[in-house]
Amino acid sequence: MTFEKVLKNSWPQTAIASNGQQYATWRYHHVGILRGTLLPLKMIRLISPFIRSLSSSLQNQNLRPKFRTLLHSDSDFDFFMAMSSDGNEPFKKKRLAYMWGYLPGALPQRTPLLTPVLVRVPPPPTYSWVDVSGGGCGFAMAISESGKLITWGSTDDLGQSYVTSGKHGETPEPFPLPTDASIVKAAAGWAHCVAVTDCGEVYTWGWKECVPSGKVIAEPSAVVSVEKDVPGRQSLFLKEQGTVTSTSGEENTKRRRISSAKQAAETSSSGDDVLTALPCLVTLNPGVRISSVAAGGRHTLALSDIGQVWGWGYGGEGQLGLGSRVRMVPSPHLLPCIDSSSYVKDSSVSLVQGSMNSDGHNLRVPGSYVKGIACGGRHSAVITDAGAVLAFGWGLYGQCGQGSTDDELRPTCVSSLLGIRIEGVAAGLWHTVCTSADGDVYAFGGNQFGQLGTGVDQAETLPKLLDCPSLENVNIKSVSCGARHTAAVTDDGKVFCWGWNKYGQLGLGDVIDRNIPSEVTIEGCAAKNVACGWWHTLLLAESPT
Repeated sequence: MTFEKVLKNSWPQTAIASNGQQYATWRYHHVGILRGTLLPLKMIRLISPFIRSLSSSLQNQNLRPKFRTLLHSDSDFDFFMAMSSDGNEPFKKKRLAYMWGYLPGALPQRTPLLTPVLVRVPPPPTYSWVDVSGGGCGFAMAISESGKLITWGSTDDLGQSYVTSGKHGETPEPFPLPTDASIVKAAAGWAHCVAVTDCGEVYTWGWKECVPSGKVIAEPSAVVSVEKDVPGRQSLFLKEQGTVTSTSGEENTKRRRISSAKQAAETSSSGDDVLTALPCLVTLNPGVRISSVAAGGRHTLALSDIGQVWGWGYGGEGQLGLGSRVRMVPSPHLLPCIDSSSYVKDSSVSLVQGSMNSDGHNLRVPGSYVKGIACGGRHSAVITDAGAVLAFGWGLYGQCGQGSTDDELRPTCVSSLLGIRIEGVAAGLWHTVCTSADGDVYAFGGNQFGQLGTGVDQAETLPKLLDCPSLENVNIKSVSCGARHTAAVTDDGKVFCWGWNKYGQLGLGDVIDRNIPSEVTIEGCAAKNVACGWWHTLLLAESPT
């Protein structure tokens, strides 16, 4: 089956098949293609295998003759709904969200959840789940089928909120963003959040130093001055590139008090008074559309639909990839991951600019654009379309994978993984985890609580293949990292957790740390995606009914 055209300005996109009778509607958020554009037949044929696989699935169940329409609403082609010619829905897989670990405010008693608990929506259900987004220090985020950002829980032991204008609450509710556009991706760091709309816009809020200030910056080579922006804190100012627009001016800033003990433990920031900002729109260069975001301790990365990476926030350990220790980058800038001439998705072009090996020499890295991003506590990682990994930032525990504990101030190729096609990457407070196209898991960095899953508690400065009985004959599809724990989903719908378990964030019914992957029991459901907060875990699962 091939398609003649995609209907312009339709969302989700509607593709009409060559016979004029078959229709397919789907969303694809990762790289931003197929959004509101009329695509040529050649491109349609490139994506038609996805639709053919859905048709084949229906045909195998003897259902295909009854259907004219396929509706697809998950970002990874894992969920679909079939609709009959009379408009009825013959079957629809139900999507459920589970939570476990430390989510103060999610339950009245404010105690850790040691096993998976179903996240319930208020009756009657007004929305269903599409994705889970982890959340930060004690609160959870998820995305509804209608494109709303849903939040619940609170942000510290006292139920106070320094991420938003108020506590999230026990009941999952839509978060009030200043836009009617659908949210397709979201992420949270220690004390800030960021969300992406279906039209490629970015909204961010939370800790003031993590939210762009409106000052404009440019390429790292265009550094013009270093100024004192906050007493005792240096900020680097560059020339124009990105800006930020606030929705209600100065009124969007409020002063709140946070727990200084937890703040010091996780972020090493001085003082306990922090200015926080309400949601504001981050505006980039004209035509830039963001498809995915990642949030770290105090920094943010945003991936555009053509594979560029933008960053802002704290960069004192090199986590923004500027090549120097920039304490604060107040506006979005382009990371020097890719030579500027290669900002088209042409596989014949290699990554060069900014990519270096551990000896400090320029290194040609396979790939033509970045397809995945991750932010840890003070480090970052990106993946190219060819499956190469570049890491940068704080390296004290080896989390940059270079065989040393040095900080990496610019995107640096993890050369020991060359030859292995990496498909996914996640970053925790002190560790990094990658998944390969073969379903293997590689981990490196800090391992004080077994978060690498290697069976010991020894740090690894080079990527280590996880080779343990629990993962035998198992293909890992995706991973997520919390502060000191890791979670993974297999291609057959299982979920594994390992690492720090003080708050039950492994979902195993106890508070005992694990240094090897351990399966979490979710009866009657298939795991589709997992997202770790700092002290908790969220799971998106699928039930046949």
